[in-house]
Amino acid sequence: MSKSIENSAGVPRRESIQTAGSARLSGHRWTAALLEQGPLISLVLLCAVMSAVTPSFLSVRNLVNVLDQITVLGIMALGMTAVIVIGGIDLSVGSVLALGMMAVGWLSNRVGMPLAAAIPLGIAVCALCGLASGLLIVLVRLPAFIATLAMMSAARGLANIITDGEQIVGYPDWFTSLSIVRHFGFLSATVALFIVLVIVGFVVLKYRVAGRSLYAIGGSAEVARLAGIKVRTITVAVYALCGALAGVAAVVLASRLDSSQPSAGTGYELDTIAAVVIGGASLAGGVGSIAGTVVGVLTIGVLRNGLNLIGVSPFVQQVVIGGVIVLAVGADTLRRRNAG
Repeated sequence: MSKSIENSAGVPRRESIQTAGSARLSGHRWTAALLEQGPLISLVLLCAVMSAVTPSFLSVRNLVNVLDQITVLGIMALGMTAVIVIGGIDLSVGSVLALGMMAVGWLSNRVGMPLAAAIPLGIAVCALCGLASGLLIVLVRLPAFIATLAMMSAARGLANIITDGEQIVGYPDWFTSLSIVRHFGFLSATVALFIVLVIVGFVVLKYRVAGRSLYAIGGSAEVARLAGIKVRTITVAVYALCGALAGVAAVVLASRLDSSQPSAGTGYELDTIAAVVIGGASLAGGVGSIAGTVVGVLTIGVLRNGLNLIGVSPFVQQVVIGGVIVLAVGADTLRRRNAG
C-alpha cells in the first residue's frame, strides 16, 4: 500500500509539488497581466510624473495641444498597426506623407484644381504608393523592409521633383480652420477625424472577419492560406490602406502648417513604428490592437510635450524615445517568452 512521502516540513511531497506548480502558474499569470497592461500603466505613470514636474502639464490648454500634436502620428499609426499585425513593416510612410502633401498642393495651387477635388486625388496617390509596395512584396517577393525602403526613397524624390524642392504656401481659410477652430471649446475637425478612424479601426480589427484575418496571417501566413484566407490579396490591401492613411495624415498636416513641404514627414516612419510597438504590438506579427496603438501614440505625445515644457533639448528627447522603444521591445520579448 503506497504512501505519500513527506518532505522535511512534514508536507506530502506530491502536495508540495502541486503547490509549487500553482505558485509558478500564478506568477506567470501576474507577469502576463502586467506585461499586457504595461503600456497603459506606463502612460499613467508618465502623466503623473509630468504633472508633478510641471504644473502646466495638466492644464486644459496643454492637453488640447497634445491631442492636436498626436493627430498626424496617430492616423499614420492606425495603418501601421495593420501592417505590423500581419508581420510586415512599412518604412515609407513618412515619405509617402510628403508626396501626398505635395500632390494636393500642386493640384490645387499650381494646376488650379478645386482643393476639395485635389484632396482625394492626393490620398489616392499615397494609396498607390502603398499598393506598389504590397505588389513588390507579394509578386516580386521582396522583403517588406527592402520594398518599403525603396518606396521611401522614390516617394521622397517624387515629392521634391513636383516643385523642384520648393514648398507650396497658401490654402483657403476653410481648409486651415479644420485644424484651428475648436468645436465645444476643445475639439477640432482633424482631431474628430482621428477619433472616428480609431473607432472604425477598433471595430474592424476586433469584431470583423477581415480584421481577425490579419491576426491569422501574422500568426502563420501558410496556415492562414490553408484555412482559405486570401493572404496575398489581404497583404496588398493592407499596404494600400497604410498608404491611404498616410495620405489622410498628409492632408491634416497641410491644414496645420498652411503649406506643403517636400521635407515633411522626415523620421515619421520611425515614430509611427515606435508608437505601435510601445502600444504592445509584436514585430513578429500576430499581436497588436488599435487601443494599444492609441496608448503608444499618447505616450510619445505626452513624453515629447512634457520634455518640451521642462526645456529638454530635442536631441535628448530622441535619446529618451529610443530608450522607450528598447523597453517596449524588451517587454514584447518577455511577453512572448512567458506565453511560451
